[in-house]
Amino acid sequence: MPVSIMLKTETAADAGGNFVSKIMNYEFPPRRPAVVRPIGRSRKRIILPPHAPGMRIGLFGGTFDPPHAAHRAACLLAMRRLGLDRVWWLVTPGNPLKDTAGLAPLAERVAAAHLLAHHPRIDVTDLEADLGSTYTFVTLRYLVRRCPGVRFVWIMGADNLRHFHRWQRWRDIATLVPIAVIDRLGPSLYSAAGVAGHALGFARLPEAAAKSLPNRKPPAWLYLHGLKSPLSSTALRAARAMPPARDISLKSGG
Repeated sequence: MPVSIMLKTETAADAGGNFVSKIMNYEFPPRRPAVVRPIGRSRKRIILPPHAPGMRIGLFGGTFDPPHAAHRAACLLAMRRLGLDRVWWLVTPGNPLKDTAGLAPLAERVAAAHLLAHHPRIDVTDLEADLGSTYTFVTLRYLVRRCPGVRFVWIMGADNLRHFHRWQRWRDIATLVPIAVIDRLGPSLYSAAGVAGHALGFARLPEAAAKSLPNRKPPAWLYLHGLKSPLSSTALRAARAMPPARDISLKSGG
């Protein structure tokens, strides 16, 4: 079994009483990771975007197929209202609740997200591909364990709150990190009245408490109003799949 070696310089006296330096080798057993072993593209340690204990970081997940202006606007709104230091875009290999047929390759979606984000405090990562999971609970559990002291907040649109009860271990997700729900045109009118909204109603905070959300012990969540965008990745994918319109105009002869 391989071991890690640490070299350490120590001072000791030789037979003549002279002090000399010598190298001491210390062997340690391999450090057992405290997180789920990556089972995706590689088994190397997953590289995360910049973070440090005490930082307030928003997590915004999705397929980003394609990314659009409302994604960026929602994150900038959350960054400002919640007092976040950074926002990570978690580009997932696929959504377990949606048909992934026709989904653009992960590398293309990551590249497109980088181009659209274009902000010094928005980081784009495909860490879920290395983690080997597309489930939010697994991702959040990994990050909470891997980054002790970081104050994560899960950011999602009101349309996701409506279907949140269909997510794997959704109640456990709510106990891992606070949640900010971004107002959306249409879904906001009924999402809070859904299964998850009712079940987590006891943990809902007033919007005026937004700045304190990252410091709250979960479960804790609130609505952030102010973004009214009709943009939808689903609609954009549908438009992308439509065949181009044919030119059926008639040319008059001379």
